Amino acid sequence: MKSKPVIPRELANRDVDEAIAYYLSEGADQAALSFIDALERAYTHIGRHPASGSPRYAHGLNLPGLRFWPLSRFPHLVFYIEHTDHVDVWRVLHGKRDIPAWMHEPDAH
Repeated sequence: MKSKPVIPRELANRDVDEAIAYYLSEGADQAALSFIDALERAYTHIGRHPASGSPRYAHGLNLPGLRFWPLSRFPHLVFYIEHTDHVDVWRVLHGKRDIPAWMHEPDAH
């Protein structure tokens, strides 16, 4: 099966940058590297198996097709929507956050 390109939005890239900056600020350089590895594995997985993510938030957020996939060993969730030619990554959020509020930030579109 052919893998679809995974294309993070600017907001998703900002989420990732903030997470990495947090780990580095805590002196956890190895955690920052592990986070990047986990993110790359998650992107590879959803590119190959986009339907495997959970649709748990799609209805509540009124975003049909929205799914998420958890990072291994990190509390972050990759939120994405599958399109015919690519996977659109909306956000990469810490699972303890108020997900609905974070998904609807004013500049999210």
